[in-house]
Amino acid sequence: MNRARLTHDANEIAKYFAAYPREEAIAGVADHITKFWDPRMRAELAEMLAADESGLHELVLAAASRLR
Repeated sequence: MNRARLTHDANEIAKYFAAYPREEAIAGVADHITKFWDPRMRAELAEMLAADESGLHELVLAAASRLR
């Protein structure tokens, strides 16, 4: 998947959960990505996180350790 599109999608999820209390927002982002993204998308996101690519919303970065 295009990394720009993946970043956009992840950030949109984070923006949705941004209004929630922080812990709930982090859990919501992680849960959504785990449940609804296919394994290739999650693998690509993991590669982006490992490469420390910028552009990801801070809630996505905070949720990274909870992604399975």
